[in-house]
Order: sequence, then structure tokens, then C-alpha cells
Amino acid sequence: MQDSALAVYATLTEDRRRFLRVGELCAAVARARPGLVPDAATLAAEAALPLRAKSGAEAAQGEFLHQVLADPAAGAHLCHAMLLPRPDAVARLPELARTGHIELAGARIERQGRVSLVTMQNPRYLNAEDATTLDGLETAIDLALLDPATDLCVLRGGPVEHPKYRGQRLFGAGINLTHLYQGRIPFLWYLVRDLGPVNKLYRGLARPESPPEQDSIEKPWIAVVDGFAIGGHCQILLAIDLVIAAGDAFMTLPARKEGIIPGAANLRLPRQVGPRLARQAILAERRFECASPEGRMLCDYVVPPAALDAELGRLVAQLTGSGMVSAAANRRALRIAEEPLDTFRRYMAVYAREQARCHFSPALVANLETHWNAAQRGT
Repeated sequence: MQDSALAVYATLTEDRRRFLRVGELCAAVARARPGLVPDAATLAAEAALPLRAKSGAEAAQGEFLHQVLADPAAGAHLCHAMLLPRPDAVARLPELARTGHIELAGARIERQGRVSLVTMQNPRYLNAEDATTLDGLETAIDLALLDPATDLCVLRGGPVEHPKYRGQRLFGAGINLTHLYQGRIPFLWYLVRDLGPVNKLYRGLARPESPPEQDSIEKPWIAVVDGFAIGGHCQILLAIDLVIAAGDAFMTLPARKEGIIPGAANLRLPRQVGPRLARQAILAERRFECASPEGRMLCDYVVPPAALDAELGRLVAQLTGSGMVSAAANRRALRIAEEPLDTFRRYMAVYAREQARCHFSPALVANLETHWNAAQRGT
């Protein structure tokens, strides 16, 4: 299939002169080569089904993207496409300049002096990530990076509605397991998320005319962890420059219970805590208390919950007061040593194939019913 996948990719991208995002690419492939990946009608029918009733047709998208990402030239081009600013973000820049804030589905962005503050918002579900939040979060990240009036970005979770935590800020509960069980998270969600918004946190925004490792639009990111960072939200911390956490907060990667691959955590977590602790977290549900010695490997500053805002203000003043001119250059230099784009591409090639197998496995449904009581939860 690889020769076929690469030939189709070359044709649709005009020999890599045209950029197509993952969703656009798969839709174009379905039209150009019927049967290679599911078409729009098949996807619509699958979207109406709970996870246990899906046919697994979307797994063909994973195999196709595996073949594209496994090729150094095509895979790098697709990674480049996913790092470009979204057109809707570019279109809304004048609104941000005029109002200083924009509300999006799943996120809010606002200017606070020289800082772009992005707040993740899904209050009904403990700020969990799902199909309703993905586009809004990516747009907010793009706007934060594109805004010429700011030098620094902050990512934080907003207040939630759950009775146990009502009104409290939480960084986030990872993927929305209720929506996953109900079949409301399509397979491509995983690829769009990790090739798009999460990778933009780590690599900044690409420019169409230059390879991402040579030129990019970058600002440092600070994450503020209230309460907990579970699953996908713990993954996000691995892409962030500096992390401030409350002393009572914790982080987990419950990948075994969820039955899926935890994004790029398998690539990034071992660099921060070592391979043994990374395996314990991913395979055996090890929990990291932010204030513990292990937690401090993932958090740069741990303070009492009531001191989070003051610590954020102190760090912002320190970073902006010392000049930000070399921030982008230093970020690029750090990445060349720790995670070149080609390393990420190779990882995502494996991820595309293996996550498809996990997503459509009966074991995933069983895990959700056993560990999440998913069948008894509402919409």
C-alpha cells in the first residue's frame, strides 16, 4: 500500500507544493481513490454509532497516514502542513486586536499585558478534551502565537461545574471518556490533536516557505496546573516550556485503563522522568504528586494553591523583564538536541497505525465499561 499511498499524496499535494491538513487530506483521498480510505457517507454513518458498534472502517485512515508519515519527505511535508496557522485564526486576528479577547468552543484567549492567556474550557466534563474542544483550542493557540502585542503565552484550565469541584479551576481530565465510549470522538481526532495543537505548543507555528526547524513563529509557554493534569492534559505538560503547579495537584497517564496510546507521551515522558518511571506511568498507572521528587521532574515551580497567581506573576515579570529576543532561537536549539522533527515524524507514523488498532479494539470498550462505568453515564 505504501507506493499507492505515496503516489496519491504526491498527486493531491502537487508533489508537496500544496499543504493539506489531515482531515482535508483524507477527504481528498476518499474522492480521488475510492476504497483507499472511507468516504464521507461511510464516515457519517459511523459517526452515528457508539464505539462498540463501529465497523472499524476509519482504521484505513490510520494505515494510510502511517504510510505517508513513514516516508521522510511526505511525512515531513504533512507535519509541516499541520504546523501552519489555521486560516480561521488568521482571520480573527483583527478581532483579537480590537477586543483583547475571543471566546471559542473549548477555549478562551485574552491579552493580559504582554501575555496571551489561553484558558481551556469544557466545564461540564472537568475540562476534558473531545471533538467539541479541539478546533477551538488550536485556534486559541494559533492566535496566542500570532498576536504581535504579546511575548509570552500561558495555558491554564478554567473553572468547572462538577459538584465535587464546582467553581474550581482544573487543568484537565484528559480525553472525554464518555464521548469516546459513545462514539463521538472520530479516529482522526488523535492525529489532528498531536500533529496540530499539541505539536504547536512544542514547535510553534510553521511558515509555508520554510522548513519548521529553520524558521517558526514561537513564544515560550507557561502552564499553570490547578487540581490535576490527567491523561491528555499530562501529555500537554510535556510540550510546555515551564510548568507551575499547585502543591496539592497531581498528574497521571492512565493509558492502561483507557486502552489507548497516550499521544506523544511515550516519546516525551522518558526524557523527563527516565524510562523506568515512564513505563510505570504508562503501563502501571503510576501517579505523580506535583510536590513529590518525581513530580518535580515534570513541574518547574510547585507552590501552595493560593500562591499560584502570585507565582505566575513573578515568573511572567522575570521572563518579560529580561528580554525575549532569543526565546525562539533557544527553543529551536533545544529541540534539535531532544526531539528533531524527523524523530517526531517517525513516532507519529507508528502512532497512526497502532492507535487505530487500539481505538477499534473490543478491549477498549471493555476497559471503558470496567474502569469508567461508561455504559451508565449520560451524554
